[in-house]
Amino acid sequence: MYISQVAWADFDKSFQTVLRISPELGLTRGQLGCFDEHGVFPISPLRHDGRILAYTTGWSRRVSVAVETGIGLVESKDGGATFERLGNGPVLSASLHEPFLVGDGFTRVHKGVFHMWYIYGTAWHKFTPESTPDRTYKIGHATSVDGISWQKEEAHQIISDRIGPDECQALPSVLKIGTRWHMVFCYRQSFDFRSNNARGYRLGHAWSDDMLHWVRDDEGLGIDVSATGWDSEMMCYPHLFECDGRVYLLYNGNSFGRDGFGLAVLE
Repeated sequence: MYISQVAWADFDKSFQTVLRISPELGLTRGQLGCFDEHGVFPISPLRHDGRILAYTTGWSRRVSVAVETGIGLVESKDGGATFERLGNGPVLSASLHEPFLVGDGFTRVHKGVFHMWYIYGTAWHKFTPESTPDRTYKIGHATSVDGISWQKEEAHQIISDRIGPDECQALPSVLKIGTRWHMVFCYRQSFDFRSNNARGYRLGHAWSDDMLHWVRDDEGLGIDVSATGWDSEMMCYPHLFECDGRVYLLYNGNSFGRDGFGLAVLE
């Protein structure tokens, strides 16, 4: 019965010193009965036309399965310290061929078009007779001319599976490096992943020349779990970004970030 809420920390550009930590939560919980009533996942802000926008993943509890999710839109008017909803409903959610678990929207604007990479659920399964249902989800793509009304490539998985059809793919993060687009995401098995380190999240990588067709190349990322320490069991929830001409990758470590998050730099 956990509640996920958003906070933030500011670092200097050496990433060695924490300058400040948010004095209050950056975004409140959703209203009673709304798609984000039971929490909001971390967000990826987007600067566009002088505005700071962000697409959220809202969580709500269900009865037959654990959760349902949707993607909301929020805006900051104080430089990113806090965000307010543009409305209480989602801008992207379940549809005819994506019936549940739409979330993890990562959005960038290219040549006047909003591109969103997101996840959508493909199945809820009880993998053993006595277990509770576990979920499987894949990465998809949608476009928009205004960032509010979206056109999905309905139920079109854009990243190939590496560990079989029950692979879960989450939190895509996309950046253009040189002339090529790169995506970092995380993936795991659908079940027995919380206590079995071998089935937990790892980082995946894919590249594209047109933002639409992607070639999976996990080995090209060049990073894996450490031999010991805070990220020796799991790597998940990545964020790829550029700062002062260098490319960085933030990611969470063991137990989905229980021991913190860390930073890698592109060599």
